[in-house]
Amino acid sequence: MTDRWQLRFDGGRQQRYLPDRQAILRYVLAIAEQSQDPVFEVWGEGEPVRLADGRAGGRRFVRLEVIDMRVNGTAERVRAELALLAADAIGGPP
Repeated sequence: MTDRWQLRFDGGRQQRYLPDRQAILRYVLAIAEQSQDPVFEVWGEGEPVRLADGRAGGRRFVRLEVIDMRVNGTAERVRAELALLAADAIGGPP
């Protein structure tokens, strides 16, 4: 997976850098109701950009997922995944 996550929302006008998938899902659930545009793009850090001479030129993020909270069942799916991740983190069933 990725070491660094980026969440873009409000039509790309806002972005947050978060440490893991759990943080992404918690943030989406927390602000979905308040956001003007409840579509969230999840980006993960990809391979570094390579310059023409082969040197690393910087970070690059690739889009991994779009979470559209307008779609029926999305909030429940996000909550279920978050519960599963939390259970995995403590080593028990959800």
